[in-house]
Amino acid sequence: MNNKISLEALEILDAIARKGSFAAAAESLFRVPSAITYSIRKLERDLGVELFNRSGHRATLTEAGEELLQEGRHLLQAAQELEARVQRVATGVETELTIALSDALPVEPLFELIDEFYRLGFGTRIKVLQEVYVGSWDALVSGRTEISIGIPGDIQTSGGFSIKPMGILPFVFAVPPSHPLASLNRPLLNQDIIQYRSASAADSSRNLPPRTSGILTGQDVLTVANMHLKAKAQTRGLGIGYLPKHLADEQVALGNLVIKEVAEPKPDVLMYYAWRSQNKRMGKAKQWFIKALEKTIFIQ
Repeated sequence: MNNKISLEALEILDAIARKGSFAAAAESLFRVPSAITYSIRKLERDLGVELFNRSGHRATLTEAGEELLQEGRHLLQAAQELEARVQRVATGVETELTIALSDALPVEPLFELIDEFYRLGFGTRIKVLQEVYVGSWDALVSGRTEISIGIPGDIQTSGGFSIKPMGILPFVFAVPPSHPLASLNRPLLNQDIIQYRSASAADSSRNLPPRTSGILTGQDVLTVANMHLKAKAQTRGLGIGYLPKHLADEQVALGNLVIKEVAEPKPDVLMYYAWRSQNKRMGKAKQWFIKALEKTIFIQ
């Protein structure tokens, strides 16, 4: 492919626009003025358009020149970023790192880590995925993420991954204050609960068998996309069910939910974080996050 527009020509165009003249641009680029003039005339000839009005003492861009300058600056910036990314890769720093977070966990601790990471100047682009239930493990196994935070401990794991415990995530059964179950002065039985619709967060797993939790056989179910929507649905009385305690406590404090004791409660969940650890040299950004996660508290 014979490109008519080179990065060098765009740099010259940018310099002329910033400095206001061919001579000043030549000085800033450590070139002789004749070389600058030649490059611009060649670019105009190759494109078949005039880029500068040459009637006055100051170099002013034509409409076509303005368009080329505007888009060209984007290309120059992209080229500089690409050059920096290539140099980082050569030193073992990834250009991008994806982290999956279970929606059952608070996001604030992860954002605090990312803020600290940015201040260190790695230059790595961070992408955060939100996963539900088995989706947090599926994202890691399928390669959608490099690190997954909040994998439930009752799933079947496989080799090639490093896994570390985070703590036990408590769940509580919550209903809105106006719900008939809210006024019962005893632990809720299954025959009490099954009479009312459950709210459920849809498992985000794409390849592994999805699962639900805390739903009784034959119970009506409202399914929503994630745990935060589930909590919102429960505050509206659209369903009842178990929530991570930190999510339920937020709504209890607002007067939107009450926590009820259950005769046969759902077990609390031991959560893990994990990362792929085989067949690939670990980048420095990934190493930093794994080490930082050792001292980060997601579960109070």
